[in-house]
Amino acid sequence: MVIGLAAVTGIRTWISPADHGTPAPAPAKTGPSYPTDQAQAVAARWARAYLTWDEARAADRARLLAADMPSGTDTAIGWDGHGQQEVLAVQPGAVTVTDKEQARVRIEALLCGAKADEKKGIKETSDHWVGLDVPVVATRGRIVVTGQPGIVGIPATAPGLPDLPAPEADQDLTAATQGVVEKFFRAYAAGETETVTAPGKTIPPLPAGVALKSVSSWSADQGSGDHRTGTARIAWETAGGVVEQTYRVELTRVSSADAQRWQVSGVHGGMA
Repeated sequence: MVIGLAAVTGIRTWISPADHGTPAPAPAKTGPSYPTDQAQAVAARWARAYLTWDEARAADRARLLAADMPSGTDTAIGWDGHGQQEVLAVQPGAVTVTDKEQARVRIEALLCGAKADEKKGIKETSDHWVGLDVPVVATRGRIVVTGQPGIVGIPATAPGLPDLPAPEADQDLTAATQGVVEKFFRAYAAGETETVTAPGKTIPPLPAGVALKSVSSWSADQGSGDHRTGTARIAWETAGGVVEQTYRVELTRVSSADAQRWQVSGVHGGMA
């Protein structure tokens, strides 16, 4: 009986179980990604303190820098203790990871222009942007600045644009909705958007101090259906001057028992 069973199933399967396919390898475990947001926040805060100096308040600068540097680090960090410089704004940029814990954070800072001082040989300068590469390390759940940063240049101009498609205008819809768009932008500046937006939509009004001068142009895109989009160029009066801006406007056709009308259901700045 046993000999017959062996002939049928094969002795080899008695010794070694049948191969039902090689199991898929377990996915490789990867470590947590670099804490980019934290690195940008720390580097921006530290860069503001680093680029701000006043020989009459050197201790204030040292205290602010020390919060994000290892204990015992020289908080002068290369400054000779003389002069005065003010930072108007900082903007965190790219984080370049150079090792699993180390990285370089690009910071862009707007510096207040210096006033002329003939005694110190300082020429008057206008407000200007500078780049600053800040070296950091992720350790013990924190981002720490590891040493001196370096000021770098910022491109003076941006590269040319690719060919961007321009929407084709729907002349009939443009004419039919011109008054709707003008009414909306008047209400937008006046803080009364509830009365001119489509049902169920909420568009926060503009802040005080902005008034509509004119709708410079309005063009509805080609399309179909009850939801359409167009481009408006708006001239605002604000801060004693006039500035023209571009908006993409979303329209919704609202139907009632005896009529249909278009209302604004969304708006955002720019053409993107």
